[in-house]
Amino acid sequence: MENAYFVTGTDTNVGKTWATIALMQYFQNCGKTVVGMKPVAAGCMMLDGQLKNEDALLIQENGSVWLDYDLINPYAYEQPTSPHIAGFGNPADLSVLAVKFDLLKSQADVVVVEGAGGWYSPLNEQQANSDLAQLLGLPVILVVAIRLGCINHARLTYEAILRSEIKCAGWIAVCTEADLHGEEAIISMIKDCITEPLLGVIPNRTIADFNFFSEQLAL
Repeated sequence: MENAYFVTGTDTNVGKTWATIALMQYFQNCGKTVVGMKPVAAGCMMLDGQLKNEDALLIQENGSVWLDYDLINPYAYEQPTSPHIAGFGNPADLSVLAVKFDLLKSQADVVVVEGAGGWYSPLNEQQANSDLAQLLGLPVILVVAIRLGCINHARLTYEAILRSEIKCAGWIAVCTEADLHGEEAIISMIKDCITEPLLGVIPNRTIADFNFFSEQLAL
């Protein structure tokens, strides 16, 4: 068990937040104190005079200790588009994110960092999630949405992580579609393509049950 992980996905809307919070709950069930971080988020809403992201709020609520929102989500953008576009005029500074991450590390035994979008999704005009994971030096957990086309997406993302020379701790399958034909066969094929272990399968649910999801994981 590491003291921090970077969660990335094969694309946007693949279940990264559910997987992130399931991981947080898993580590808490192991007796660890845990906090989460969503460094950059787009599509935020104004709450109490501050832009906040729904996923980041869930991460805040599910931590072992209550932390200021700004520490969990330093860059919150209103426009629901790529951060390098939404952040025009206030681009994400990875060095600032590294400082915030170090502060989080002092607050808990484990920190789970959720990236924005996919591995190569841009955080500013020059840098992507891959650059942030490299800067923080964290092992990566890949989240794969089990749906048509995901085998190709999983293999491409996994190979990109390996090319970045970053440790991959494993992957999590998130069943995003109800009654998907061949679901088990798809997961089996990805297992054959990714050397690192399948850490768990999060079943399809319309409402999140993070304690149940955490019971599906094994690190």
